[in-house]
Amino acid sequence: METTTAKTTLIDASKLITEALVRAGSDVFIGYPITPTNLFYRYSQQRFPAFYAAPDEITVLQWMAGFSTAGKLPVTATSFPGLALMVESLNMAYMMELPMVLVIVQRLGPSTGSATTGAQGELALLNGIISGGYPIPVFCPSNFEDAWEIAEKSVKTAIEFRTPVILLSSKEMVMTNKSFDLDRLKEISPVPRPLAKPNGSFLPYKPGKNLIPPFLPVGNDSHRVRFNASTHDYEGLIRKNSPESLANTLRLKEKFEKRMDELTLFDYDRAEGADDLIITYGISADAARDAVDELRAKGDDVSLLILKSLLPVPEEAINIMDSYKRLVFVEENATGQLKELIYGKRNYNHIIQVNKIGSLITPHEIINKMA
Repeated sequence: METTTAKTTLIDASKLITEALVRAGSDVFIGYPITPTNLFYRYSQQRFPAFYAAPDEITVLQWMAGFSTAGKLPVTATSFPGLALMVESLNMAYMMELPMVLVIVQRLGPSTGSATTGAQGELALLNGIISGGYPIPVFCPSNFEDAWEIAEKSVKTAIEFRTPVILLSSKEMVMTNKSFDLDRLKEISPVPRPLAKPNGSFLPYKPGKNLIPPFLPVGNDSHRVRFNASTHDYEGLIRKNSPESLANTLRLKEKFEKRMDELTLFDYDRAEGADDLIITYGISADAARDAVDELRAKGDDVSLLILKSLLPVPEEAINIMDSYKRLVFVEENATGQLKELIYGKRNYNHIIQVNKIGSLITPHEIINKMA
């Protein structure tokens, strides 16, 4: 980000996310250009200490895995067609417990859909993207301040939980320039990356009290390190039927469950005595905020819940939903993926869905559905 004496500048979220990722300690960007992530590709060449243009998306994730084993924190940005090609290698990186960040910019599908039309269509895919149903952290910014802070949070989570992390955005947020006051952004410093200090032999997958194995990069001067994408024991050896190996695999779920409070991010604007709660995330949050303001101006009590961590689903957010008589899910997709993630496909009388494809949801579309 260029230094300026002016407090306000025209900027887009792709620039904010890129800058925040670098300041938080990400040191390698590996990309294959795809609309609408092109600006990440451009900005990353200017800001990351190392930039690599891969020949395809499969290679992107393979290179990221290699850099991660060497102690780097790699980043990429893509959209659904690229993500689809990355899935197998993403599962490999997940099983090997390799820190990395994937910025996923949603666009209208199915298939290649419309590369220049935004959407919120990837949540259902991300919920099952790791074979076996294991959770992968998914964060989603709702405004420019979120874009900055959640980029840092993504790096911190990747390092502290030894995991790939998804930063989920959409075309409108990362490609739309807005007048923005940079002084509203907090300072970001590199996230510490402590290395294991084994006393004697080193077991690369033996977890500590927080269920996270200490990290050592390949090529270190003191210990041999194994990274294994198959079912493995604490040594990193393939022993698929041993109790230790199976427990080590279940730990991939438990390490997130144990520290859910650290993965839970949301904004809750509660109106005293309200029976209605609007629930949304990402780019649809602006319309929801405006709808709430208009409804309250008319004397209607309504609360607003904006989810910023989508996976694993925050139990605290579900408890908030359970305290209201009527729920209104607002999301820019055809089926209501967030609602289905939490309440399934069954229709409930107390749940209203506001869904749309092809353009942003408007505040009045929310208000009219609630009438």
